[in-house]
Amino acid sequence: MEQLAQCETLIVEKQGPTLHLTLDRADVRNAMSLQMVAELSTVFSQIEQDDSIRAVVVRGAGGHFCAGGDIKDMAGARGQKVEEGEVDPFYKLNRAFGQMIEQVNQSSKVVIAVTEGAVMGGGFGLACVSDVAIAGPTAKFGMPETSLGVIPAQIAPFVVERIGLTQARRLSLLGLRIDAQEACSLGIVHQAAGSDEELETMLNQALERVRHCAPHATAETKALLHRVGHEDMSSLLDSAAEKFANAIRGEEGAEGTMAFMQKRPPKWAETKD
Repeated sequence: MEQLAQCETLIVEKQGPTLHLTLDRADVRNAMSLQMVAELSTVFSQIEQDDSIRAVVVRGAGGHFCAGGDIKDMAGARGQKVEEGEVDPFYKLNRAFGQMIEQVNQSSKVVIAVTEGAVMGGGFGLACVSDVAIAGPTAKFGMPETSLGVIPAQIAPFVVERIGLTQARRLSLLGLRIDAQEACSLGIVHQAAGSDEELETMLNQALERVRHCAPHATAETKALLHRVGHEDMSSLLDSAAEKFANAIRGEEGAEGTMAFMQKRPPKWAETKD
């Protein structure tokens, strides 16, 4: 694996096929600064073609996932004059976050969000683009933007995709804050742990399942799922059949079939440090 860029707002640790990304601005409940956005984008760009990484675990330091956007960045943008013909700094700030969250959403890796404490605004959006989301007992989720006089511009589309329009309306238009159990019932997270120990157990179980699934097949499946609802169904199924044929004739398909017949784990399920 190539050396990952040095980060000031993230703790980056590789453990076997898993990259652990910890948002590391605990003094501000891991509020999302422009620097953090840029560093997350850089890391996800670097690992996209790295076959040694199969899962990315995103969590926050100091007992919180992410409290939303950084107030200092917003204050800085407010202080900038916008000359005629120039792009509004608030637009650039907001759109940069949207581009990063879209990148995480489209990543070929399995993205697992471990949510604790504040999961607000941008943090809520980041949780909503994960493939697997697990909530700890302290997690509180919310879209408080409307109560602050702004709008959840970049996260709202992903929230709608995650939980549907009717629930997204209720959460965003009322600026609600909900606990882990309600977040689980709505489908924001997949599991809600009753203790820190249970949270770690759930994470380890998810990572174990990732290890048992073929990496290329997993990436192709994720890409296929993202196409649903955006393409004509008949042509999508034609394309999916081609990819199925390629998969079953490919290296992973041959290994998976042989492993099944020989009653042994496939090579990709072997433990590698």
